[in-house]
Amino acid sequence: MTTPRQMRDAWDKFAAGYDEAVTPFSMRIAEDALRRVDIRPGMRLLDVAAGSGALSIPAARLGAQVLATDFSPAMVGRLNARAREEGLSNLESRVMDGHNLKLEDNTFDISASQFGIMLFPDRPRALGELARVTKPGGHALMVVFGPPPNVEAFAFFFGAMRAAVSGFTPPQDSPLFSLQDPEELRREMAAAGLKDIRVETVNHGMEIQSATHLWDMLTSAAPPIGALVANLTEEQRAAVQQALDGMFRQRSGGGSAVLNMQVHIGIGTK
Repeated sequence: MTTPRQMRDAWDKFAAGYDEAVTPFSMRIAEDALRRVDIRPGMRLLDVAAGSGALSIPAARLGAQVLATDFSPAMVGRLNARAREEGLSNLESRVMDGHNLKLEDNTFDISASQFGIMLFPDRPRALGELARVTKPGGHALMVVFGPPPNVEAFAFFFGAMRAAVSGFTPPQDSPLFSLQDPEELRREMAAAGLKDIRVETVNHGMEIQSATHLWDMLTSAAPPIGALVANLTEEQRAAVQQALDGMFRQRSGGGSAVLNMQVHIGIGTK
């Protein structure tokens, strides 16, 4: 079993790749999600498992007083660099484990997590913490991946792995897709004490330049994918890349391709 320190170290290692490859696109998803909670200047917003700021930065741009938390110091460092570049004085960050938020009850107008709490080993506890620190009448916001076939970056990778590695089957228990069923997201948010929950499914297009771009993005930015690749031999790795290139060329016709990323946006009231 992976220890909390090993998990933190993995995300520290992947922070640079994640910040470069994932955060810019994820900001577009966050902007869409934030429009659905009527965020206004001066509101207090908490971002749990903030990464390098995909949700925190857009929220601060909208005038919210943002506290961004993540258990990875390297991720928080990347977030701070982005905030400094944009001159966002209304964004504070802290290294903090979302399972045990060192924050007072009933503090935030909006408490959010995008592609964060869905990965936690004790998700009910983390959702309970998210609800605990939300003000009565405030909102909790969760953004999670839809099913693997509808998140095409991962679907392409898993397809290439199946084609190139004998006996490979996509991991059925991957935390990446632990809340792919919108009803499960609704149930878990309700179990945390939230009410009037609505879950909306939306699709975003991600432009990928090449199979190499897709491979580099996934293997340098997602520890669950990095762990799969780490177990491949050099021959298997080359075969997967070749299979991925063939799949991508078939889709793109030789140029770039827009891959779909489906997400569920869950919003509940305290």
